[in-house]
Amino acid sequence: MVIMELREFGTKSSSFDLNSIGLNAGTIHWNLSNEKLTAQTLELGQGTLNDKGALCVNTGKFTGRSPKDKFVVKDNLTENSVDWGDINIAITKEVFDNLYQKMRSYLAGKEVWVRNCYAGADPDYRLSVTVINTLPWANLFCSNLFIRPAEDELTAFEKEWVILQIPEFEADPAVDGTRSANFTIVNFTEKVILIGGTAYTGEMKKGIFSVLNFILPHQYNVLPMHCSANEGKDGDVSLFFGLSGTGKTTLSADANRSLIGDDEHGWADGSVFNFEGGCYAKCIDLSAEKEPEIYAAIKPGTLLENISFFKDSNVVDFADASITENTRAAYPIDYIPNAKEPSLGGKPKNIFFLTCDAFGILPPISKLTKAQAMYHFISGYTAKVAGTEVGITEPQTTFSACFGRVFLPLHPTKYAELLGEKLEKNPDVNVWLINTGWTGGKYGVGKRMNLKYTRAMINAAMRGDLDNVEYVPHVVFGLLKPQSCPGVPAEVLNPRTTWSDPEAYDQQALALAQLFVNNFKQYEDEASEEIRSASPRTAL
Repeated sequence: MVIMELREFGTKSSSFDLNSIGLNAGTIHWNLSNEKLTAQTLELGQGTLNDKGALCVNTGKFTGRSPKDKFVVKDNLTENSVDWGDINIAITKEVFDNLYQKMRSYLAGKEVWVRNCYAGADPDYRLSVTVINTLPWANLFCSNLFIRPAEDELTAFEKEWVILQIPEFEADPAVDGTRSANFTIVNFTEKVILIGGTAYTGEMKKGIFSVLNFILPHQYNVLPMHCSANEGKDGDVSLFFGLSGTGKTTLSADANRSLIGDDEHGWADGSVFNFEGGCYAKCIDLSAEKEPEIYAAIKPGTLLENISFFKDSNVVDFADASITENTRAAYPIDYIPNAKEPSLGGKPKNIFFLTCDAFGILPPISKLTKAQAMYHFISGYTAKVAGTEVGITEPQTTFSACFGRVFLPLHPTKYAELLGEKLEKNPDVNVWLINTGWTGGKYGVGKRMNLKYTRAMINAAMRGDLDNVEYVPHVVFGLLKPQSCPGVPAEVLNPRTTWSDPEAYDQQALALAQLFVNNFKQYEDEASEEIRSASPRTAL
C-alpha cells in the first residue's frame, strides 16, 4: 500500500483540519492571498488577466444558479420549520450522506484550496464558514465575497459550517436521488452545504445567504434582508430593496454616503450589518460613466466571470452578452472608496422598496403604514417589459416575496411579521415605496420616470424634507402620496394627473390591484389580519 504524503501550504488553524470531516486530500492550500490564487489560476491555464489586472474566468456550463437543483435535508430540525415546496425542495438524509461520502472519496489524494471566513459583520451573529474548493479561482471568489478573518483569528479558527464545492463531481440522478448531475444540498443539522456539477460561484454565496435566512430569524429574531444599505454622515442608515431592473444598485450608490453593503444584510436590535465582505456586481454594459465605483474596482484581486474581450486584446467588452447576460465582478468591499469598515451601522432610518411599475400606476414615492410595509414586503412587486418575445407587448408582472423568495427557507409571512415587529419597536423608521418605472401611461404610452426626480425624492426623504408635508392616500392602493417635494414638479407626484385619460388610469389601477390580490392568495392563510388589511381595493 502506497502512503501519500500530505502537503499543506498557507495559514492553517491549529484546532481544525480536514481529517476531522473525513477528507484525506493530498495537497491543501490554506487561506492563500488573492495574488497567490490569481497566479495559480494562471499557471493552471484556468484564466487570463484583463488589461487592468483582474482575473477573468469562465464558469462553464452554468453561468447562473440552478434553483430546481437546490435541496434541503428534511430531518427533525427542518421538518416543521422549513416552508417545503418548489422553492425548498426536500431531500433525505440518506441521499445527503451518500453524496457527502462520495465527494470526500473523490478528493482522496487530490489538491484542494481551503478558506476560513465569516458571514456576518456583527460578531454577535456571524457564522464561521470553511470553504473547500478544487479550483483556486473559486477560492478567490470566497476570499472576496466572505469576510476575511485577521491572521490571529485564522490560527484559532473553529469549524462551524462547511461548504464543499467540487464542480467536476457529478451525481448520477438514477442512483444518487438528485434531479440532475449538478446539485446544491443544504444540511442544517450537519451544517454542511454540498455543491457538485457546477462551477458557478454564486451558488456558494446564496447557499450561505439561505442558511442565514433560516438561522437568524429562527434562533436570534434578527431579520435577514436581500437589500443594499448605506449610511449618511450623521449615522442615518437607509435600506434599498428591489428586484432586478428597479435601480437598487444605482440608487444606493451615493458618493456622499458610506456603503455598508450591496446585497445581503441583517437587522438586529440596534444594528444593520452586512453578511458579506465583498460585492458580486453585474457588469453587463458596465462603464466608467454609468457606474464609476464598480468600474474602478476592476483591478488586481478582482474576479471577472464569463466576460468576453474585444478581438485580439485583453480589453473587456462589457456589452458582449454572448456567453451570458449574467456577467459578474467579484471584489472586496474595500475596493469601493466610500465603503464602511466594519460593514455595519445603527438601525435604519429609511427603508425604500423599489419597483419598476411598467403599468404607470404606482406613485413615484409614497409612504407606507406598518401594515402596508408588511404587505408590500411579502408582495415584492416589479414589472418587466417582455421585449424579447415575439407578440408580447404587455408588461409582465413579477412578484418575489420579501424581494428574494428563492432564498427563504421559512414561510414569507415569518419575515414580514418580523419586519412588522421591528417597525413596531422603532416607530421613527420610515418605509417608502419608490416607483422607478413608468409615468403618464403604461409602457408603450408613457415614459420612464426621470432618474433626476427619483434621486431628488429619495434624498428629500433621507433629509427629512417629507416629514411635515401634506399626504393624500391613493384611491386604490391606499399609499400616502406627498403633495410636494423639493426639486420635483407637483404633478409628477400624482400619477393619475400625468395620464391623458384619468378614467383609463383608474381601470388600469384596478387591474394592477387585482394582480396583487391574486398573488397574495398563496400567503393569506398564514398572514395576520393586519397584513391582509393592507390589500388594495379591486373596485371603486
